[in-house]
Amino acid sequence: MIALPYQIMAAVLLDLLIGDPRWFPHPVRLIGRFAMVLERPARAIFRWPRLAGFLTALVVIAAAGFAAYGLIYLAGMWNPRAADVVSILLMYTCFAARDLAGHAAAVFRALADDDLAEARRRVGMMVGRDTQGLDKAGITRATVESVAENIVDGVTAPLLYAAVFGPVGAIVYKAINTLDSTFGYKNSPYPEFGWASARIDDVANYLPARLTAPLIAIAAFLLRQRPGGAVRILVRDRRKHDSPNAGYPEAAVAGALGVQLGGTSSYFDGRVTVEKPRIGDPAAPLNRTHIRNANRLMYLTAALFLIACVAGRVAGERTWMWLAQSDAPIQDSHVKQNGEEGVPARPLAASHPVHKGGAP
Repeated sequence: MIALPYQIMAAVLLDLLIGDPRWFPHPVRLIGRFAMVLERPARAIFRWPRLAGFLTALVVIAAAGFAAYGLIYLAGMWNPRAADVVSILLMYTCFAARDLAGHAAAVFRALADDDLAEARRRVGMMVGRDTQGLDKAGITRATVESVAENIVDGVTAPLLYAAVFGPVGAIVYKAINTLDSTFGYKNSPYPEFGWASARIDDVANYLPARLTAPLIAIAAFLLRQRPGGAVRILVRDRRKHDSPNAGYPEAAVAGALGVQLGGTSSYFDGRVTVEKPRIGDPAAPLNRTHIRNANRLMYLTAALFLIACVAGRVAGERTWMWLAQSDAPIQDSHVKQNGEEGVPARPLAASHPVHKGGAP
């Protein structure tokens, strides 16, 4: 069987090579549809929307985890190599670095061609705000904000959960993230029904966001951007965002690029206007080059996080093996000081690390 670190690297490479083909039956789309199918019966059975949303989230998360485990298990019954292939494919679907960079690059190209209509259409595929009235700076801001936030959601968080819990952990994370994207809204009809989905996503992203932000500063240093600004704005503005997690990568990216994110955004054809906290200092006016620099920052941060996750996984496995060997009983009999032959202590049950590629 292929070791989990190699499976993760293969999955990341697959994402970089082919991205997210629209013809591929992506688990995220299936999870989203399943969640929406459950919404109506859950609301009908449970009158309290918050309870209905909580139970819906639990069912979706459990179903996603068991489905991933079942696919790997069934493939392994046929051939262990098949289980490896399924594990790699499942993790590949959880990473979105190429797709994220591709969407941002499409906006960059439209702006370079002075095609505002196309740039607005392209950025509308990345964000939920109204894009029809955005100028070049507004389009750039929306794109950079999307790249910054999705460094965690689409790259580093699934990497972390894959490294710790294997492909099942990565799929469970994507189910959580999809639930938040589907139900985690403050506007009707989801303030109560989507409460659990939003809170579970907050918990799932708590550690990844805080591990990612310092790596963004390191990536900024390697790219000769503004590492000092990344650290300064991270420390100052990380808690300004409404999300307890999104402010970390956004603040680090804003500082690294020397731009200010946040400000006024409109939704639902202008019916709702939201004034978001301003993150970063406007050291430079927003322009399309910031999109390209944000993509570079995202890719290098992803590479650093991958190295850290693989190294951490390998170190953890070696430590576990060393502890298991040090606890192994000595099988030879011993002679006691009084000359009697001693009976070795009852051997402890063998402790083997759970194969993360096949169990949650």
